[in-house]
Amino acid sequence: MSNFDVIAFDADDTLWHNERLYTEAQAGFKRLLAQYQNPEWIAERLYQTEVHNLEHFGYGIKAFALSMIETAVELTEGRISGWDVQAIINLAREMLAADVELLEHVAETLDLLAKTYALMLITKGDLRDQEMKIARSGLASCFQTVEIVGDKSQESYAALLKRRGIEPQRFLMVGNSLRSDILPVLAVGAWAVYIPYDSTWAHEVAEPPPPDQPGYYTLEHLGLLPALLDQIEHP
Repeated sequence: MSNFDVIAFDADDTLWHNERLYTEAQAGFKRLLAQYQNPEWIAERLYQTEVHNLEHFGYGIKAFALSMIETAVELTEGRISGWDVQAIINLAREMLAADVELLEHVAETLDLLAKTYALMLITKGDLRDQEMKIARSGLASCFQTVEIVGDKSQESYAALLKRRGIEPQRFLMVGNSLRSDILPVLAVGAWAVYIPYDSTWAHEVAEPPPPDQPGYYTLEHLGLLPALLDQIEHP
């Protein structure tokens, strides 16, 4: 009998590339406003605006676009032109239309695990954007359940597990964000596998748990997950 009733996966930067879209859009945003301020100031002010707006707009590309526009208005003291606002909107449209590029080892690993385990996808952000990425990824058939949530906290994981009738000790989460995918999952008494991505939004950065934390593992890439599960299931 398996130790796990459900293995869940984060989506952005765990299954497919996402942060690079924001990095490229920020570069375009800084070029657009370079006549008003230096790039470092623009980047810092945009980040502060994003964090402030999380409680109002949540996560995702549309929220990011609103924060870019607000930052531009503030930076230019309201002098930004309508054409420049349109350019910011175009940056967001390019992000929304971008191809979904899977990380290495993802497709074959999910295909393999789906034969043995009940897989769940738990992702946060704009509902329509996430639904479109899931559909375009080609991975939808691997998951028995998809949860698109507004935030990932200890409370939201506890509520999700209770609603789904899953005991925490029989649930494992795989993700690239310590703040969203790992720490709150361990806090509810579940298992967590951390797979770092090559870049992380500053808001998602957190101190990792100690290496000997029960139920906590770190892997270099997703392709190593089946071997880890076999080790856990058959110590």
